[in-house]
Amino acid sequence: MEAPGQLVGSPAVARGLSRRQVHAVAACYFVASFAALGLPPYLTAILPALGDHEGHWAGVLYIVPTVFSAIGAPLWGRLADRFGRKRLLLRAQLGLTVSFLLAGAANSLPAFTVALVLQGFLGGTFAATNGYLAAALEGSQLSRALTLMQGSARAALVAAPILVGALSPWLSPHRQYLVMAVLPLAAAGLLALLPEPTRPEPVASAKTRGAGVGAQAPGPLRLLYTVEFAFVFSTIISFPYLITLVEQRLPGVNGTVAGVLFALPHLCYLLFSGRVHTAFLDRPRTGVALGFCFVALGLAAHGVAHSLTAFVLARVVLGAGLTLGLVSLSVLAAEAARGRAPGRMFGTLEFVSKGGAVAAGAVAAVANSAYGAAAPIVTGTVAAIAAAALTLLFRRSN
Repeated sequence: MEAPGQLVGSPAVARGLSRRQVHAVAACYFVASFAALGLPPYLTAILPALGDHEGHWAGVLYIVPTVFSAIGAPLWGRLADRFGRKRLLLRAQLGLTVSFLLAGAANSLPAFTVALVLQGFLGGTFAATNGYLAAALEGSQLSRALTLMQGSARAALVAAPILVGALSPWLSPHRQYLVMAVLPLAAAGLLALLPEPTRPEPVASAKTRGAGVGAQAPGPLRLLYTVEFAFVFSTIISFPYLITLVEQRLPGVNGTVAGVLFALPHLCYLLFSGRVHTAFLDRPRTGVALGFCFVALGLAAHGVAHSLTAFVLARVVLGAGLTLGLVSLSVLAAEAARGRAPGRMFGTLEFVSKGGAVAAGAVAAVANSAYGAAAPIVTGTVAAIAAAALTLLFRRSN
């Protein structure tokens, strides 16, 4: 029998998941995220062929999958707790397959919109994947696995738009949905080989054994949900108009440089998330507070950046905040999942996260329309400062 405190990188715990199985889940999450993250930036190139010649509906359609993913996530989470996490994870991958096929075959704007609605509602791989992992792992094992899943999403966010752009001369982004449908289908085939997860029984201490409870109580959900919403809002709000801001401040900059600047924070996560997890495993609230502080500093630096060097520094500082915040949120989520039904919890967490993203997109659009491309940056800075202050106050009161 292996020790209950084993890390994900160790051999499988009893009735848990091995390192190879966790990496297989991460690979499936990567390929499922690939099309979902890589194709939306090309909506302005897709919509003219569907009748929207000026691409007016691009902004709305960009968030349609997010909205319906938020709506469906709590339902799918509860069903996962009732009927099995593996089944619902397979359902999510197959749902993406069907929706991508419909999107690629659509020849009108209404049909394409329906496909995006189904992509959001039938997908939900974030909640389904994390619920699957939380049913088999806990503590540092689970937080390390959740950190790895975030890394998979960041890698897809960096690589997918590049590949879609490279394939565009030979196959339009619209019809690439048909090709991308193969990815979640392949992921479903791989996931079918994995076991239905069952979490190892917690080992009670001598003090708690007599009381019939586990060694540690679950973490607070209200803190997790509040911080998740605030962190997603303050980081996502800078994304939609970053390229516009760079082009305004750096006239003549080419698209490749702008794309690299966009990707820098996510590259920081890929490089340093493992070390940050080790450093803040026992103090995630400190990590969240520092994350908000670096996000605020990085966003504020965007507001005064007028050279390529300044933009690089601003993006790296933002990347430090992104890494600290996301990793610490994974640790908080692992704490909160202890002793709770993971499907329901992660379904609600996805609802909160997607709500933060939708709010950020709406506020960014209004701020940009009223005050220009720098306005969302200022708004995100204020939100991050306020969230950092609230997080620090919570730490002092507990």
